[in-house]
Amino acid sequence: MTKVHPPFDPEIAAALVAVNSALPSSVTPDLIGRLRELTAAGHTMSLAEIREHADAEEVDGNGVPLLVLRPKGSDPAVPLPGVYFLHGGGMMAGNNRTGADWALAWLAELPMVVVSADYRLAPEHPHPAPVEDCYTGLTWLGDHLAELGIDPDRLVVAGGGLAAATALLARDRGGPRLRGQLLVCPMIDDRASTPSSTELVGEGVWDSVSNATGWSALLGAAAGGPAVSPYAAPARATDLSGLPPAFLEVGSVETFRDEAVAYASRLWQAGGQAELHVWPGGCHGFDEVVPHAPMAREARASRVNWLRRVLAE
Repeated sequence: MTKVHPPFDPEIAAALVAVNSALPSSVTPDLIGRLRELTAAGHTMSLAEIREHADAEEVDGNGVPLLVLRPKGSDPAVPLPGVYFLHGGGMMAGNNRTGADWALAWLAELPMVVVSADYRLAPEHPHPAPVEDCYTGLTWLGDHLAELGIDPDRLVVAGGGLAAATALLARDRGGPRLRGQLLVCPMIDDRASTPSSTELVGEGVWDSVSNATGWSALLGAAAGGPAVSPYAAPARATDLSGLPPAFLEVGSVETFRDEAVAYASRLWQAGGQAELHVWPGGCHGFDEVVPHAPMAREARASRVNWLRRVLAE
């Protein structure tokens, strides 16, 4: 039976033809290497390129390689807001320079320090390695805020599912205090139990097959079973109270739509704050698929506006 889903935005539908010719919608285990190649080629800047736009240094965060970006010529003695950035890639691809274009865009709009983590990747390093690396990097950051010129009262975690999981760990382990969590198209539920998690098969970006590949890489045979930790799949958390204000964003035509909407609803029900954006006709990562489209520009602006509000003194 054919699955029914909302229509793709026309600009996105046209762009997906080229995207899917480079990497099929369905990423199977044998295509993880191809996913990594394309992530490195299309979404990962070199350090030299980054340094054209920002002051950048690589540091060792207790064994986790961290990339620290700050506005060119800024003085670390003058504290700025901080963003701890955890790159996308289905927990299988990328490094601490992946998504640096996001960080540089944020720096251009709002003076801040961005610290990006190079966590270990599945399947070579399954759960809990990726999230523990993310948390280790955060604790190192918490111990070096003054040295890096970051205001300890204005620190946000940003990314996808790993950012949500790191916020849970920070709450539960008494880690660095977070002012907010910016969650863009987050991968947070391994159970594939929502309508949107099965709507896309061979269509769009990161369809249901890709999702199964990602969760199996991270969790192995445990994926979808009863014993999965909320630090692997944050939607599994039974208590969402005491978490920092959240920004959640998804497209209406993506696998993660329903789990992100449900997570926002549960944050509200737990007494928390959440700003939710569901972009009509958007696929996963649509702002990178059609970066110059009006909806993509609006989505990027909404993230910056939220950061500006949350990180205000």
